[in-house]
Amino acid sequence: MPIKVILADDESLARSRLRSLLGDLNTELPVAVVAEAANGGEVLARVLDTPADVILMDIQMPGMSGLEAARHLSALGGHGKPAPAIIFVTAHDEHAIAAFELRAVDYLLKPVRLARLKEALSRIRPLSPDTAAGLAPRRANFTVLERHRILQVAVADVLYLRAEQRYVTARTREREYLLDESLVKLEEEFAGDFLRLHRNCLVARRHLAGFERIEGGGESAWQALLKDWPEKLLVSRRQLNVVREFRQGTG
Repeated sequence: MPIKVILADDESLARSRLRSLLGDLNTELPVAVVAEAANGGEVLARVLDTPADVILMDIQMPGMSGLEAARHLSALGGHGKPAPAIIFVTAHDEHAIAAFELRAVDYLLKPVRLARLKEALSRIRPLSPDTAAGLAPRRANFTVLERHRILQVAVADVLYLRAEQRYVTARTREREYLLDESLVKLEEEFAGDFLRLHRNCLVARRHLAGFERIEGGGESAWQALLKDWPEKLLVSRRQLNVVREFRQGTG
């Protein structure tokens, strides 16, 4: 079953280039362009009358921008309406964080390279009529902006997420990255991947080795142990249920 795509860009030449790139991909990744739109309002109209798996959407469009359209589309999923995944295609990198807060699958910079387009579309799975509506693919990467660079950090590589003032620190085995996102929202999005240990810390389940009890000042506490990692993470009293669930094999 081909991936059904809506092209959304106010420039017809940009849509034509994307259509050409998609044609080049067809032997490796079956894709069908089912509709086109020149602004956010047209995107919403096309989605309502044309089933699609993904929208390749520009951000700066006249009338309703791509970001505004994405916010409206996310509301569709909450009302039982199929919400296509979104891949933003833009000439500007300053909107990357806002785009991924809207759970965009990817953020491609113009001119789009065929390999990057293929990589982004490979995360999309065509929805069958019986597929639960409105479930956009969960991100495989966190997007980080650093000194005019956009970095992709694999969620699977993150050991833990820790809230620090305005930012969230994502710790991998190599280094730390700053995410301009809410820890609460990240917990909601990745509930199956991360476990809350403290009001300011989520640990990756895949990297959790166990827990150990520590004594001090006549009181005891628990801390989480990570696989092949020396740092230990404190478990708050409010979250001690995670230790019990882990011991019972249900965590």
